[in-house]
Amino acid sequence: MSNYNVLITEDHSLIRFGLKTALQSKPYINEIFEAGDAQTAINFVKTKKIDAVIMDLGLPGVNGIEATEQIKQFAPEIKILILTSHKTKEEVINAIKAGASAYCSKEIEPENLTLILYSVLHGAIWFDPSVSDYILDIVKSGSLNAQPAHANDYNLTRRELQVLSLIKEGKNNTEIAKKLHLSVNTVKAHVSAIMQKLEVDDRTQAAIKTISNNII
Repeated sequence: MSNYNVLITEDHSLIRFGLKTALQSKPYINEIFEAGDAQTAINFVKTKKIDAVIMDLGLPGVNGIEATEQIKQFAPEIKILILTSHKTKEEVINAIKAGASAYCSKEIEPENLTLILYSVLHGAIWFDPSVSDYILDIVKSGSLNAQPAHANDYNLTRRELQVLSLIKEGKNNTEIAKKLHLSVNTVKAHVSAIMQKLEVDDRTQAAIKTISNNII
């Protein structure tokens, strides 16, 4: 069923065409809108029902991070997927703080991008492996601005919350096992369950989602 409207914000028309082509065949896509600059994107968000924005950072005028911040302030429920060739630590941190749910390199395969977009639309977060060290630094420093706390909608057990708290601190499975007096295999099982419930691919993404959603 076609459920979601997506806005592609990219100043290069050829890239917009490629993204639109990749998305058009997906059954979960309803309408696809295009914007060549941030202001046009912001106007779309204010006048159309937009569920997700694929956002370039290097836009003319207002850049993608500023556009992300403005869109999230106006409509916090909209998911923002950053698609860029920019990978500096400052840009990654600022994009996350602005409210991005995903940070993807333009080198990504189109099919992988559509899978990531689908997962983001369903509450997941995803960050390119090339920026994972930056993300880990952010998590350990606690420098993310968490969103307002809400009820735990992830059905995590008390033990899973304990394990997740230690993941957030950067502990590995052996350290968690020692801390909680569990076997390493038991910890692995808990970590696997946590990632499935949070809809994330790895421990770093689990830690980021924990902080940004005030899960614990």
